[in-house]
Amino acid sequence: MLDVPLLKDKNGKETANMNAQNKILEVQSMKKYFPIKKGFLKRTVGHVKAVDDVSFYVNEGETFGLVGESGCGKSTLGKSLLRAIEPSSGSVTFRNRHDELVDVTGLEYKGLRDIRRDMQMVFQDPYSSLNPRMTVLNIIGEPLICNKIAKGEELKTRVKELMDVVGLNSRHLERYPHAFSGGQRQRIGIARALATNPKFLVLDEAVSALDVSIQAQIINLLQDLQREFDLSYLFISHDLGVIQHISDRVGVMYVGKMVEMASTEELFANPKHPYTEALLSAKPMPNPRLKKERIILSGEVANPANPPSGCYFHPRCPYAKDICKQEAPAFKEVEAGHHVACHFANELKLRGAVAI
Repeated sequence: MLDVPLLKDKNGKETANMNAQNKILEVQSMKKYFPIKKGFLKRTVGHVKAVDDVSFYVNEGETFGLVGESGCGKSTLGKSLLRAIEPSSGSVTFRNRHDELVDVTGLEYKGLRDIRRDMQMVFQDPYSSLNPRMTVLNIIGEPLICNKIAKGEELKTRVKELMDVVGLNSRHLERYPHAFSGGQRQRIGIARALATNPKFLVLDEAVSALDVSIQAQIINLLQDLQREFDLSYLFISHDLGVIQHISDRVGVMYVGKMVEMASTEELFANPKHPYTEALLSAKPMPNPRLKKERIILSGEVANPANPPSGCYFHPRCPYAKDICKQEAPAFKEVEAGHHVACHFANELKLRGAVAI
């Protein structure tokens, strides 16, 4: 189990040691393997290790950012937490609205339906995540009806309130999704997620399909909602700039594994894993006069259906040694609150996201 360390908030101010009472979600050894079937009889000949033994936690009221290349397992992990897809193994412990610790992975249908009032998801594509044959009233109101929270005029009033909260005109209740822009559709998705008064949201690339100016508006909205409703977020993205802006802590994934986890300030200034260093070197600088050296990794991303022995990153790592090819590194705490899966985390002097 991961220890809750001394952390820093978004302003760099140290906060006190957090105990288990502050955790809203804890994931232990999460795995999701997809079978590979071949032949006339569709026999299983292997597995795609989309999520491979991942552990982390989210504290109440914080945003935990999850970053990595496309295909590294971020979205699969987010969906597995909510059991939108069934995990292969592992545990997810969640603190519900009654302040009870619930094992999400062990719930039957009724218990799972109840816990989903507290755990909701905002999807990546605002175009495909909304039913084109349903009006805004029906889309936002559906969770209220399914969970028997409101109906009739009370339902309509509640939907109007949710639309106002996310910055939509409540007069457009009877419009269909095609009548809205991408940013407005994402606001509808956020309103739908907020309908049941959840405590925890999984935001799966929630701004990646939007224009930059609209991204900023949605991010500001999410931060306002977090303060107003005391929400906790798992924010999944491949955009390092967005992750740095919105997250309190960050986890970095590579080929289904968590390779580094730290506070946002610490991870961007003092990375301990070579893969994180390479990611940060690709982060654009806002000032065109400033230059920095880009790290170009050799080779291809490892195949999750046939990963290399030892450390999955060793074929591309410029610091790899023989032990990296033979032995998988443990995901351990090397500094207070800083967890890394690298044999040489304490020896390497890696470059953070700074200009040179």
